[in-house]
Amino acid sequence: MSTEVRAATAVVEAAAKHDWAPMIGAGIAVGAASIAAGIAVAYTGAAALAALSERPELFGRAMVIVGLAEGIAIYGLIMGIILVGKA
Repeated sequence: MSTEVRAATAVVEAAAKHDWAPMIGAGIAVGAASIAAGIAVAYTGAAALAALSERPELFGRAMVIVGLAEGIAIYGLIMGIILVGKA
């Protein structure tokens, strides 16, 4: 067997030992969830401020809705942790 074939085989075996797919999945999950949460908070935060300027008694309800939008990022982070734990 030539040295090039042995080197290629060693690289393939080293890559097979490290499970990189869950890491890529974790990165995609956390990144996409963070972007989606940012967009959701932008829209709900703007609507909450508009509602609060007219009716200040809606503060608690508005903050709950903004908090639910931030929950999207937390779900993505949890999925990322689960995927990293599988690697």
